[in-house]
Amino acid sequence: MASITIRNLDDAVKTRLRVRAAGNGRSMEEEARLILRDAVESKPRSGNLAESIRARIAPLGGVDLELPPREPAREPPTFD
Repeated sequence: MASITIRNLDDAVKTRLRVRAAGNGRSMEEEARLILRDAVESKPRSGNLAESIRARIAPLGGVDLELPPREPAREPPTFD
């Protein structure tokens, strides 16, 4: 396995990593490995926001809305 060293890491980032690791019952090193693994293995996100929303909401089921009946269009205003 390869090793890397991360230099100039902000103290606040290190603290948040330590807290996150402790919350998950892991060492900081293991937490960093999992974060990096997830980051490089994730699928590229599509640029279509509507499809992303639909994919996230679809498992919850749909909602049938009652649509009001159509009425004839109003007469346009006159500017005489």
